[in-house]
Amino acid sequence: MRIAELPEVARAVTEARDLVDMLIGQRVLRRRGSDVSMEAALRGARASAVLEGADAALEQVRSGESDDPRVKGALRVSGELGLLVETWSKAPRQVLARLHMLAAADAVAAEDLGRPRREGESATDPLGLGAPPNSAEVAVRLEALAALLAARTDAPALVVSAVVHGELLALRPFGWGDGIVARAAERLTLLERGLDPNSLVPTQLGHEQRREEYVSALRGYLTGTPEGVGGWVAHCARAVMDGARDSLATCEAIRRASSRS
Repeated sequence: MRIAELPEVARAVTEARDLVDMLIGQRVLRRRGSDVSMEAALRGARASAVLEGADAALEQVRSGESDDPRVKGALRVSGELGLLVETWSKAPRQVLARLHMLAAADAVAAEDLGRPRREGESATDPLGLGAPPNSAEVAVRLEALAALLAARTDAPALVVSAVVHGELLALRPFGWGDGIVARAAERLTLLERGLDPNSLVPTQLGHEQRREEYVSALRGYLTGTPEGVGGWVAHCARAVMDGARDSLATCEAIRRASSRS
């Protein structure tokens, strides 16, 4: 995967990995790691739902007051990620179907859950990307994506996860909730390939905080050029760093609260 050798990509990947390593080394995680992971899951789910078009404040999501199907779906997806890590590279199509079932349970007919859209079926477009590929192209590219995930490669986890994310956003294979699925697949790849083994980094938050850059970088990815794909990977690295900084802030808040008690 030569994209990893581009200077902008190599630098961004190194900086992101160093920051995540700093987060993983926080002493507070020895006692309160599950609390940080749970907060990351909540904040990441809310951000992913917002990118999908939901309007929900963090505290509204935290209290369970939101009835938006995108929020409910993103929370279900976030809660089950850890159970899907081992299956991800072995049966990615199966995992993607499961992610869609979780994401779209409140918005799509039961018979359509986990089923790639058929020819002529529309897809929602919350990011304004335009018409997605037809169903035949989706099938071919999903097979290629499954092969990428199954292959043993020395490409950095962040590069693979960015490509997975970008492909799923480009394809919008299910027609509803595809962004939630794509951002979850990015996180699954980072978990499975060891960059974020304890699920501490809400990458979705970084994408949401950089929404304009997110859409612009994705449009670059859709061109298929080395520059476009490289720019997308660099953006994803920055989103990882934003997520890591957010969890570092959570660690600091827990540390201060503990010192006062």
